Amino acid sequence: MDRRKFIAACGTGVTLAGLDRAAAAGPAESPPGKLKMHLGTQLGPTTPEMLDYFKRHGVEAICGWPPILPGRGYWTREDLERTRDLCTTHGIALEMVGLPLVCSGNIDRGHDAILLADDPQRDRDLEQIQRMIAACAQAGVPAVKYNVSLLGVLRTGTTLGRGGSRYSTWRLGDAKQEPPLTRAGRITEELFWQRITYFLERVIPVCNQYKIRAACHPHDPGVPPQGFRGVCCVLGTVDGLKRFVSIQESPYHGLNFCVGTVAEMLRNPGREIHEVIRYFGQRKKIFNIHFRNIRGHRDDFREVYPDEGDLDMVQVARDLQAVDYPYMVMPDHVPSHPADPRSLQAFAYAQGYIKGVLQTLAAVPS
Repeated sequence: MDRRKFIAACGTGVTLAGLDRAAAAGPAESPPGKLKMHLGTQLGPTTPEMLDYFKRHGVEAICGWPPILPGRGYWTREDLERTRDLCTTHGIALEMVGLPLVCSGNIDRGHDAILLADDPQRDRDLEQIQRMIAACAQAGVPAVKYNVSLLGVLRTGTTLGRGGSRYSTWRLGDAKQEPPLTRAGRITEELFWQRITYFLERVIPVCNQYKIRAACHPHDPGVPPQGFRGVCCVLGTVDGLKRFVSIQESPYHGLNFCVGTVAEMLRNPGREIHEVIRYFGQRKKIFNIHFRNIRGHRDDFREVYPDEGDLDMVQVARDLQAVDYPYMVMPDHVPSHPADPRSLQAFAYAQGYIKGVLQTLAAVPS
């Protein structure tokens, strides 16, 4: 779709239709004046080719990925500075980096000493994370994002969507717990909270020292209270996220708030998501936004394009504006298609959609 036509459509159809719906369902408080949130992305790798791709599609800032050399599972200050300088030469701000050693993969496909409580390697890995946080301060990168996940992203297949697209799908009733346990064994809620707390007690004080925001992604998706493959996903409910941000209370401890993942926790996402955004946003616990839509609800959903799901994404953006959210708004999971093997077309579409929504909000007087 022609980008100028798309933005023009956002300036008319979105403004008149989307914002009318938003006004009916929106927050009681009035949005503040100047729009602070801006278009970002986290798509890797952080190379000259990808930075050109981002710049062509209006991206202003990114979560970048400094290179990790074989034989070590972390990046150094020098790696980070080279990544920062590369972004600068392309006119893009490096506003966040992804932390290795605490990623979103399944525990059976990689070693994660921190969440396995595999001592003494756990403490050695935590020391590397502390060094990377210090390096961010030295390089002028204000935030990091991370996961505390054992199961990774669970899905049961795909659903055919518009134009032959494939929508990543989760149906709990179709999910097979094979093998019944991961190599982490049985992880109760109590045990998972112990390991999360151990991590936060050693990382957040360092974030406080260096004034670096640490944004944690929720568990995707939520699973039944008894767990899945023996793991109770404590960050798969809104109550779990509330408890999480209360541990090590700090202005530098918050969420990589994935709108799609949080919607997947809810029985009525289209109605309930706005209150959740306001809860965490008013408390300044949102440090990054994954702006994606779903169709469905907890235990049964598919990930769709931002304009066709059950969430009113214009209203979602207005909620963020109302709590004065100032950071990146970025695509996350997007549909796939055989003609677009890296989903670059789908990411460009999502980036243009976000850009149009943000420009529309900026043009509407508060």
